[in-house]
Amino acid sequence: MPLLADWLLRHSVVMCLLLHSLVLMTFCFHHAATSCSKSCYCSESESSGKTLRCSNQQLTEIPQDIPNDTQRVYLDFNLFTTVPTNAFAGLPYLIELDLSHNEISQLEPGAFRGLGSSLQFLDVSSNKLANFNPESFEGLRSRANLTNNPWHCDCNLQMAMLRVDLEPASLTGIVCQTSDPEQIGVQGLAFLLAPDIDLCVVMKRTTDVAMLVVMFGWFTMVISYLVYYVRANQEDARRHLEYLKSLPITQGKSEESSTISTVV
Repeated sequence: MPLLADWLLRHSVVMCLLLHSLVLMTFCFHHAATSCSKSCYCSESESSGKTLRCSNQQLTEIPQDIPNDTQRVYLDFNLFTTVPTNAFAGLPYLIELDLSHNEISQLEPGAFRGLGSSLQFLDVSSNKLANFNPESFEGLRSRANLTNNPWHCDCNLQMAMLRVDLEPASLTGIVCQTSDPEQIGVQGLAFLLAPDIDLCVVMKRTTDVAMLVVMFGWFTMVISYLVYYVRANQEDARRHLEYLKSLPITQGKSEESSTISTVV
């Protein structure tokens, strides 16, 4: 009996230690997943879920410690210049993202990767975005505020707008500040609301001219070959004629006499 009691006591202590460790690990993981990002303010309600506010904090990089159960993130009025690839990939429940009033001039390809199934609203207004890269909005079908950016409207932008799945009305926020070609007259206009304007017309004309130049080059090559071929044949014919003229006439007569004698 004493041995049995000692064995039960030792195993009970081990089980208690294991259970205690498991509880601590669960608490740590839960805390890591739900704690608030440094220098930010978090709130939570039944109606809007968990919200993280990092507004006006002079941040220069997207925080990497945003809790993964966050549903709304406000990063407006900071100093971000770029949004890197997979910047929000660990936030599967995010439905609203505010990046307005920053210094963002570049959205890297896949910047919002992983948010396609959850995000409902994206705000990148009042930044320094000039070039529209469809790969930056990969998979997004949300509404987006793209206003107050110095958009450069050219053929690349015109073709890129056909490759994104953003809510169509969102693209009306792209107002051209500069354009290529300049004389086409889209400065100050929402490009989507100017359907008669074709920014690829110059490129198409350039392509047509290039095709004409290539065709003219091939045609010139063919004509040159034909001229060379005809001249080469004429030279060969002239040489053959001169050779025939150089043959002795007596040889021709003797061959004719021998032929007559054979016939007789």
